Amino acid sequence: MKGIKIKTKTGDTLGFFAFAAPWILGFVFLTLIPMVASLYISFTDWNILSDPVWIGLDNFKTIFTDPLFYKSLKVTLLYTVFSVPINIILSIFVAMLLNNNLKGMKLFRTIFYLPAIVSGIVVAIVWLWIYNPDYGIINSFLRIFGIQGPGWVYDENWALPSIIIMSLWGIGSNIVIYLASLQSISTEFYEAAHIDGANFWDRLINITIPSMSPVLLFTLLTGIINALQTFTQAFVMTQGGPNNSTNFYAYYIYNNAFVWHKMGEACAQAWILFVIIFILTFITLKLTNGHVHYDNKEGGDIL
Repeated sequence: MKGIKIKTKTGDTLGFFAFAAPWILGFVFLTLIPMVASLYISFTDWNILSDPVWIGLDNFKTIFTDPLFYKSLKVTLLYTVFSVPINIILSIFVAMLLNNNLKGMKLFRTIFYLPAIVSGIVVAIVWLWIYNPDYGIINSFLRIFGIQGPGWVYDENWALPSIIIMSLWGIGSNIVIYLASLQSISTEFYEAAHIDGANFWDRLINITIPSMSPVLLFTLLTGIINALQTFTQAFVMTQGGPNNSTNFYAYYIYNNAFVWHKMGEACAQAWILFVIIFILTFITLKLTNGHVHYDNKEGGDIL
């Protein structure tokens, strides 16, 4: 019997690694090795065509003296600060509306989710047409009322706000997550609050938000990470312009790597972005510590 148990345990271990092997191999060859390679390249001068030459910290020194680095970082942080909260608040509002058991609600849920599955490039091309100052749908509608619309992505002052507005197109993913979270909240809490005379805002602040706090933390973190890596809009719609007003950090990395062939600087910039994301994630987890409520305890001690 003892030998059989050992054999069974060994078989379970082998079975585990057999099923996990595709992910492990994918992580090692598609993530871990490229990350290590990029760390090495960040300390070299490499134009892709020639052999990399070790230059130490020179790439980082160059980056921190480049005005475009600070401009791209500012643009990316501004986009993150405005787009992430707006997306979360609007997603919660729509999810609460879609949480009602009314006729045709499944159709509305599908309609709100569909834009989230459309390719980012397709979305960018569609919005480029919508934002066209001459024949775009928005300015054409405004001209009906005698209003001259702005230049949108073609105007330095409106380009970044235009892309922030455009980001609302993809709230369907968060809506689905929030809707599932809302439906998991026990109705007994709301019934007890109603008996105690709690109004809508009391129920929202004291029941809904605390119950959704783990999901809110997840979407906040993923929203920040995704916003800091914004690329498609700049690449397809604006090429970082006008006057670098939409030169997102990821687009700046792309230019250094594949346009200007400064792969060493590009890898250094990527690692700086990694550090920024790590720091912001750590700060977010620290600030929300104790405010995230799980079923098994009152406060979420995350870190």
